[in-house]
Amino acid sequence: MDDFDASQSAARMRDAEASLTGLRERFTTPDDGVYMDGNSLGLHGEDADRALERAVDQWRELGIEAWTEADPPWFAYGERLGDRLADVVGALPAECVAANSTTVNIHALVGSFLDAADGTDVVVNELDFPTDHYAIRSQLAARGLDPDDHLVVVESDDGRTISTDAIADAVDDDTAIVFMPSVLYRSGQLFDLEAITELAHDHDAFAGFDLAHSVGVVPHDLHFDGVDFAVWCSYKYLNAGPGAIGGLYVHEDNFDVEPSLAGWWGNDDATQFDLDTRFDPAEDASAFQIGTVPVFSAAPLFGTLDVVEAAGIDQLRDHSLSLTRYLISLVDERLPECSVGTPREAERRGGHVAVEHPEAGLVSRALRDRGVVVDYRPPDVVRVAPSPYYVGFEDVWTAVDELRDILDADAHRAYADDDATVT
Repeated sequence: MDDFDASQSAARMRDAEASLTGLRERFTTPDDGVYMDGNSLGLHGEDADRALERAVDQWRELGIEAWTEADPPWFAYGERLGDRLADVVGALPAECVAANSTTVNIHALVGSFLDAADGTDVVVNELDFPTDHYAIRSQLAARGLDPDDHLVVVESDDGRTISTDAIADAVDDDTAIVFMPSVLYRSGQLFDLEAITELAHDHDAFAGFDLAHSVGVVPHDLHFDGVDFAVWCSYKYLNAGPGAIGGLYVHEDNFDVEPSLAGWWGNDDATQFDLDTRFDPAEDASAFQIGTVPVFSAAPLFGTLDVVEAAGIDQLRDHSLSLTRYLISLVDERLPECSVGTPREAERRGGHVAVEHPEAGLVSRALRDRGVVVDYRPPDVVRVAPSPYYVGFEDVWTAVDELRDILDADAHRAYADDDATVT
C-alpha cells in the first residue's frame, strides 16, 4: 500500500474532512485516552442522559399517572420505540418493539417459531455468542427434543468466519429455524442476511437473526429481505446504556405465530385491562413483550435514537467502514506481529476489527492501562471497535501507536502473572 499515509498528521486531516465528526460532542469521551469498546458498551451520551432525566422527572411529578400522562406515555414506550427502531433495521413500524433483553427475546421467539415450524432442527454456528446456544438448547429441551440431536452446528473452515455455503449444506427438510448472528462477535464477519433467509425459505424453515453487533452501525432491510424474526440489544452501538432494553422484530407475515412465553404486556391493548386470565395477544410484534416495560432502562433509547436519526444510519455505516478500513491499513503497515481476523471486504465487515496476536489477553490489559479501552476474546483477539458516533481517525492512530509501543517494549509481558481479564 504505497500511497497509504500512516502519519498522525494524515489522521488529523482525515478527521477534518469527516462529515460525522461533530457527533462526538454529544458523548462523554475520555479526557485522556481513546474508547474502542463501543461494540460491548457504548459511551454515555447527553441525549440519553436527558431522556432518562425526563423519565425520572415524570415519575417525581406525575407518579402513577405517568403511565398515561407522560410524554410519551410509559405504557406506549415499547411501541413508540419500535416505530423508530423500524427505520434503523428496515422494517414496518408494527414489526418492531422495544422489549425484554436479547436472551429473553431469543427464548421467546425461537420457542414460538419452533412451535409454528414443520421441522424440528435449529441450525446455528460454532462461532456464535454462547447465550444464543444456551437459550436455543433450553427451548429444544422444553419441547422434548434432545439438543445434541436437534441443534445443528455449522463449523468454520478457518476459525474466524462462517460461509453461506456451509450454512446451506446444513439446512434440510428437517430444519425448523436457521438462526445466525448478523455479525460474528469475535471476528466481526458480516453475514448475508438475504441469502441466508432465502436458503431457509427454500426448505420451508424460518430465518432468524441476532443483530446485537450490527444494530445502529449497519443498515438492514429486514422486511424486504423476508427475515422472519430478529433480536438485538441497545447498549452497544445504539449507546442506550448498561442494562438498556432489548428489541425484537417479527415479519408481518408471522403475526399469527402465537407467543410461547405469554405475558400481560403482550396482551392486546384493547383488552389488557379486562384482566381476563386467558391471554389475548396483540396482533403485531408487540405480542412478544412479556413483563412491564422497564421505564428507566428504555427511556435513554429515545435520546440515542435522536442521534441515530440526526446522523442517518447509512452515513454512520459509511463512516464506520472508513474507520475500520483505516484501522486495517494501519495494522498492516505498523503491526507485522499482528494479523487481521476480520474480512477485508466492506460488504463482509461489521463495525469492529479483530486484531490477532498470540498474547492478545496481555496486550489488551496493557492497552487498557495506557488509556486505550479495548476488549479481549480468547484465544487471540483484541477487539477494536471505532464507533462512528464518537471515534475519529486520530483515535484509531493513537490506539495503533500505543500498541506499537507496547510490542516494542514487551510491556504486555508484565501482565503474564496477572489473573485479571479484559471484558
